[in-house]
Amino acid sequence: MLTEKMIAEKRGAVGIMTFNNPDRFNAVSMDMWEGVAEILADFGSDDAIRVVVVTGAGNKAFVSGADISKFEDERSSQEAVEKYAVNVDAAYNGLHRFPKPTIAMINGYCIGGGVGLAVCCDMRICADNARFAIPAAKLGLGYGYEHIRKLSDLVGPSRAKEIFFTARQFNAEEALQMGLVNRVVSGSMLQPYVDDYAETIAANAPLTVAQVKHTVGEILKDPEDRDLEKCADMVRACFDSADYEEGRKAFMEKRKPAFQAR
Repeated sequence: MLTEKMIAEKRGAVGIMTFNNPDRFNAVSMDMWEGVAEILADFGSDDAIRVVVVTGAGNKAFVSGADISKFEDERSSQEAVEKYAVNVDAAYNGLHRFPKPTIAMINGYCIGGGVGLAVCCDMRICADNARFAIPAAKLGLGYGYEHIRKLSDLVGPSRAKEIFFTARQFNAEEALQMGLVNRVVSGSMLQPYVDDYAETIAANAPLTVAQVKHTVGEILKDPEDRDLEKCADMVRACFDSADYEEGRKAFMEKRKPAFQAR
């Protein structure tokens, strides 16, 4: 691992990626952005891992954005700024395009780049103490097309504008109402709730889950960029699989299926 500030764990079929900088509310430095790509590469290549949970250490923050204390070292020149941007984009794109289901487990502050990371996950489950904000308009920052598009695809154009225009903090209930998160639970229940959710997904047919994830991703693309042939191929692969046979047998025998992703 490139840095101790990124932790990778494997618990059965679930991989857990933790941003481990709690003293700074899990603010992210260059080595942490690089660590994201390393962890995702490992989880992606491990056939035993079927679901990935992304979270922050402690109970005060998921991720609070970039580590400003590192800017003097990491973003002090144009070359450094460009290198930083490349690593950030690689982390976001790696998470957004990750072929397996991803869940953001959000406790406390989810600010700036933290919102960006959460939006790149397939689902977001937060504690009732969660707070969300993108304070770019308070800092004079510009946000790229893809980052704004992902948020707009999730919450809709009007909500996306509200988040950016006001730059204010939204509580967990507001985030649920606007569709920014899927579920809100009490802080004490967040970990067991997400554990159960991840295990439920991991127990389902991996080929079906992957096919649906890919198809939804294609739906969100511009029509001319969609690969509908691959969508159809993945559907056929599901029906041709041993898992399809196993699912039918398990249903008839009134037992839980044991899917093998083949």
